[in-house]
Amino acid sequence: MEVGVLALQGDFAEHIAVLKRLGVTGREIRLPEQLENINGLIIPGGESTTLSRLMTIYNLREPVAEMAAQGRAVWGTCAGMIMLSREITENDPVPLGVMDIGVQRNAFGRQVDSFEHTLDVSALGPDPYHAIFIRAPLIIRVGEGVDVLCALDPDRPVAVQQGNLMATSFHPELTNDYRFHSYFLELAGRN
Repeated sequence: MEVGVLALQGDFAEHIAVLKRLGVTGREIRLPEQLENINGLIIPGGESTTLSRLMTIYNLREPVAEMAAQGRAVWGTCAGMIMLSREITENDPVPLGVMDIGVQRNAFGRQVDSFEHTLDVSALGPDPYHAIFIRAPLIIRVGEGVDVLCALDPDRPVAVQQGNLMATSFHPELTNDYRFHSYFLELAGRN
């Protein structure tokens, strides 16, 4: 199995390191043709405005949206979640619109307001998941066909799945708990 990690900006190296620990080849993706022959794609955290502009410059917006529409697995973490969303509360960046969620950027405040929180994620088993939130976005609208994987409380979902698409407000690549990556690999393996 080979999983691509969008490597334009952000913490792509951390995702690739986790994939390697799980015995999966992680491929850095910077150009549209590199999306061929991968089982799934991770859009990492970083700065969403920069990520959006670089995706436009390198002609990756349409190929990534097409990949999602074709049923291939795509996972967005933090800024990646913003990019997958159908709408955001700001005018910029322009999301890809492939996942039926609404997102508020930096919903918890600035960098100094970053935090960690323990979450119950039944899809990952009975053990709680320790999540790291860094200038995190928040899902403010969940559309039809979108399953909430976990939430801070009933009104604040922070991880969702819509078929082959997954999004998390937090950074699983910064922990030693690889269950979200393993869960995503199951989605990618269905292709």
